[in-house]
Amino acid sequence: MLLRLAPWVLITLLTAPLTAGLVMVLLPAFGYLPVLGGDTFHLEAWQSLWARAGLHRSILLSYFSGLITTLVALFIVVLFLAASQGTWLDRAIRRMVSPLLAIPHAAVAFGLAFLIAPSGLLVRWLSPGVTGWERPPDLLIVNDPLGLALMAGLVLKEVPFLLLMSLAALAQLHPERRVTLARSLGYAPGIAWLKSVFPALYPLIRLPVYAVIAYATSVVDMALILGPTLPPTLSVSIITWFNDPDLNRRFMASAGAVLQLGVTLAALLTWWLGEQAVKRLSQRWLVNGSRSSGSLAIALGGRALLLTTTLLAISALAGLVLFSVAGFWRFPDALPGTFTLDHWQRILPSVTTPLFNTLSIGLSATLIAAVLVVATLEHAARHHLPARRAQWLLYLPLIVPQVAFLFGLVVAAESIGIRPQWALVVAAHLLFVVPYLYLSLSEAYRRLDPRWVQVALSLGVPPWRAFWQVRLPLLLAPLLTACAVSLAVSIGQYLPTLLLGGGRVPTITTEAVAMASGGNRRLIAVLALLQALLPFIGFSLALLVPRLVWAKRRQMRGVT
Repeated sequence: MLLRLAPWVLITLLTAPLTAGLVMVLLPAFGYLPVLGGDTFHLEAWQSLWARAGLHRSILLSYFSGLITTLVALFIVVLFLAASQGTWLDRAIRRMVSPLLAIPHAAVAFGLAFLIAPSGLLVRWLSPGVTGWERPPDLLIVNDPLGLALMAGLVLKEVPFLLLMSLAALAQLHPERRVTLARSLGYAPGIAWLKSVFPALYPLIRLPVYAVIAYATSVVDMALILGPTLPPTLSVSIITWFNDPDLNRRFMASAGAVLQLGVTLAALLTWWLGEQAVKRLSQRWLVNGSRSSGSLAIALGGRALLLTTTLLAISALAGLVLFSVAGFWRFPDALPGTFTLDHWQRILPSVTTPLFNTLSIGLSATLIAAVLVVATLEHAARHHLPARRAQWLLYLPLIVPQVAFLFGLVVAAESIGIRPQWALVVAAHLLFVVPYLYLSLSEAYRRLDPRWVQVALSLGVPPWRAFWQVRLPLLLAPLLTACAVSLAVSIGQYLPTLLLGGGRVPTITTEAVAMASGGNRRLIAVLALLQALLPFIGFSLALLVPRLVWAKRRQMRGVT
């Protein structure tokens, strides 16, 4: 009975808040919000919105940052897979992709800012020998008006996500067979992969690609750290209006949230039109018989681009470590003159509550999501339901911009008398934790050989006991890895925590982003490292616990 209800609970959890949020952001956008005296429908909020200086530039920044980020990230992932499938580099990156994905967006943004700033690590490492600079150059790199730093930060985060989704989808396609067949016809390895595997792969990763577009067009935390300021991106402007002491700005903020939804939909429509164009234009190339043209560029470019992205992400984290323990550090010295733990000692006593909130919210959301997802997958396995049935529902919270429905959720909660609180933040995190946990675990669940459970059942073991004693131990490693990914997703949530917590439930992420405008690199680095350290601990436990459990069962490998 409980297993039968699990899929419906999961669907309700994903769709009901989303629907309520969208409805409750649409009504104030057109003037109707009785709590604030809006008893009639009108367009005053839209008139105020369009009168804002710099609005059109904010719209263009959001629109193009989403499209360019997605295009670059997808290009890097596809070229890498074409160039490195089955190589040692492919195996090494596969082991690194989940930990890289687990690094919170804000931590990556801070690390990249410390890396590329005019007085950042890259300039220090090249000065004065290569650049000749004895002082930091007067260049606007971070917060540049074109949003290039923001796009670079988004690419660093979205490449691991698209790579993980691609690797999960490739398991369904048997790419080795396709490439082997193409190579037997004389095709170079990279060309063989692009012509025989990618056309079948892309439909399987289309929804993750759309999720990247939606996130990149409406991101808030990374835009606050790396994005332009005059004007900012549309999502940052909406946050400013929503938090304005003048409550009448809520109407304009709601109109802005609806506009943000329109910008994201426009970006998705543009991408879809691009898909159709590429599909038509590539038909001739797929069948023209060209077997090696461009293969060298694919081999070199695919490996170099992903290696560069990975090294940048690692260097960004290294920069955080250096700044967190740096004492006196004059420019252009490559390393600090002194090292100190004063910054850690100064900030740790003040982050006890944010640390507790971060862990309690993350663990609670992950535990609830794990129970729902495992119950749903177990129900599907027992009743042999289609693997991809209604999977598009999982991507709804990822494709719909957060600012487009979280504002509505806040209004809905206030309308029924629910004040910002810890439980409300956990519920909001579930919207984003559940999809990641399901997507991380579902493929391993389906790949588990059903004969193990069938043998147990044939011995008279009840289904529930077969689940606990056979299926769950075999799936221990992927389940813990999926939980680690989900915990990392929860730790990195900024906007749901800020809005549904009303500023009363501080976490490490909200504290780090709030300090972004303060300019104290040392303290920011400490907070960003704490934010990155928590997911690292989660992944370490996900690797260590199965080893301990299987220490005396060397022949029991489970599913990895």
